[in-house]
Amino acid sequence: MKILIVEDEELAVKKLQKTLAGVDAQAEVVGVTDSIKSTVDWLEDNPSPDLILMDIELSDGQSFEIFSRTAVKSAVVFTTSYDEYALKAFKVNSIDYLLKPIQKEDLETALNKYRQMKDLYAAGSSAHTDLNVESLVKELRQKLQPKEFRKRFLVKHAQKLVSIEVEEIAYFFSDGRLNFFKTYDNRKFVVDYTMDELEEMLDPDRYFRISRAFYIAVDSVDQIHDYFGNRLLLHLKPAVDKEAIVSREKVSDFKKWMGK
Repeated sequence: MKILIVEDEELAVKKLQKTLAGVDAQAEVVGVTDSIKSTVDWLEDNPSPDLILMDIELSDGQSFEIFSRTAVKSAVVFTTSYDEYALKAFKVNSIDYLLKPIQKEDLETALNKYRQMKDLYAAGSSAHTDLNVESLVKELRQKLQPKEFRKRFLVKHAQKLVSIEVEEIAYFFSDGRLNFFKTYDNRKFVVDYTMDELEEMLDPDRYFRISRAFYIAVDSVDQIHDYFGNRLLLHLKPAVDKEAIVSREKVSDFKKWMGK
C-alpha cells in the first residue's frame, strides 16, 4: 500500500510513520507534504498513491482546499486535533478520520476499512454501501456538529402575543390535552408543540424529559425523593399541581444529567 502523508508538524510525521510501520509492514510512505501548495504539486507530479493520510489544518489553510485545486484520485483518511471538520471530510474521498494523537488501533481500523472498500470496488460490487457511511455521518452529526437550540417561545397571553426567553422557563408539562410551561416567576402559558418536538428544540444540558408528561430545567429541581417502583419524585420550583415523577427507565440518565 503506497501512502502519502500530508502533515505540517515534523514530530507528527515521525510518529505517524512509526505507527504505520507497527500496523502494516507493507505500507510504503511514498511522499510527505506540509501544505496545500506542496500537496497539489506532489499530486500533479506523481502517480496517485493508494491512500492519503491528510491533516486538516495546514500552515496555509484547510486541506479541503486541495480538492478544489486538483483531482484527488486516492482514498483519504483525515487526521486532526479538532473534530469539527469530520462531516465535511466525508464529502471529499474520505473513508475515515482520526483524532490526534493517533492511536495504533484506530489507524489499523482505518487501513482495514480502506482494504475492504478497495476489494469491494475491485469486485465491481455495489455492496460497498453496506459499510454504512450514512450511519457514521449521522452519528458524527449528532456528536460533533454544533446545534442551534430554541432561544425563546412566542405564546398567547390574554389578547396579545408575548415572547418568553427559554432561560425563564422552569419546566414544560402536559395535562393530557394541552402542553404548558411555567416560568420561574410562576407564570403559566400554553405551548403549541408536542413533548417530542420540544425535546428536539431544547438544550439537553439544560432540560431533561423525566416522563411523557414532564420536561424540566435543571434549576427547577428543588428536592428529589425515592418513589415506589424504582422511580423518583421531584419537588419542583415553582410548585406544580401534579406529581413530577421520573419514570423508571429514565432514572439512571436523570442522575447522570443532574450530576454533570
